[in-house]
Amino acid sequence: MPSAASFTTFLLISSLLASPFAWVAEANTYTSAPKVKGLSWTFYKSSCPKVESIVRKHLKKVFKEDVGQAAGLLRLHFHDCFVQGCDGSVLLDGSASGPSEQDAPPNLTLRAKAFEIINDLRELVHKECGRVVSCADLVALAARDSVFLTGGPDYEVPLGRRDGLTFATEEATLNNLLPGTANTTTILDLLKTKNLDATDAVALSGGHTIGIGHCSSFEERLYPTQDPTLAKTFAKDLKKVCPTPDFNNTTVLDIRSPNKFDNKYYVNLVHRQGLFTSDQDLYTDARTKDIVESFAADESLFFEKFVHSMIKMGQLSVLTGKKGEIRANCSVRNSDNKLLTSVVEDEAEEAWSELK
Repeated sequence: MPSAASFTTFLLISSLLASPFAWVAEANTYTSAPKVKGLSWTFYKSSCPKVESIVRKHLKKVFKEDVGQAAGLLRLHFHDCFVQGCDGSVLLDGSASGPSEQDAPPNLTLRAKAFEIINDLRELVHKECGRVVSCADLVALAARDSVFLTGGPDYEVPLGRRDGLTFATEEATLNNLLPGTANTTTILDLLKTKNLDATDAVALSGGHTIGIGHCSSFEERLYPTQDPTLAKTFAKDLKKVCPTPDFNNTTVLDIRSPNKFDNKYYVNLVHRQGLFTSDQDLYTDARTKDIVESFAADESLFFEKFVHSMIKMGQLSVLTGKKGEIRANCSVRNSDNKLLTSVVEDEAEEAWSELK
């Protein structure tokens, strides 16, 4: 008969074997976040049941070669949603009607490879299912998998977004994408217009646990005088990266675990090692300091709040139903796509309408 000690050992080993997947199972509880009308947790269950596995499989290959692309895809989702909603408009190239969102200053540092990856995903998914999955949904799924595949939480994404027919003006892009020099008041004021609160602001800023920052985004903290909220040793290291104003270089956003999605970003803030003013001020400002400290102390809490906030953000001003379109090429509206015939357009729209 097994002893109590051996039974305890068996339970311990079993829990250790199961633990890597424990938090993945918890992802199902995140689907309780509010869902807007027109989106569904199982939108492609019949029309493209493999869409999520196709996206994840491809991104595993991409990140194996360059894990830095995860941050690029996550940032792409943020920059798409915050301007005129999660409609894939940031993917559009410019046209005769004007420059694209990509040409606006806040988007000039978006990774070119991120746009390529989305179009690669579009090609793989459309090859499997036909043109039924929107580019906007692919951006949302790619962002989720960028989080999960770098160590963050897995979670369900409500799907059914349609692709926008227009891109935002430069003014609208500038007004909705804040620079790294923004303070907490500016951040909270903007997010309030999108029904996002202080917890959302701090949680979404946690996306800076992966990725890089350009000297131009934080040099005002070094020159002409040093920001007193910067830890001295950290400031000294940054000056090695950016030895003079207007120096063209980059550094990691999270000095503790730059390629892992975790809560170390908040630990950095507590130690005055946030890269941007918009990061460090979250710890300086009394309205958000306690939230930063709670996330720094409890990674599970951060993951829970991050998922909730991402689902909220990922549904900003989405197009559903018959609004917008399902692009055949993520960077070109169907009306501008010379390779797209009217027959194909009709077939695709008919297929999509069957999903309703």
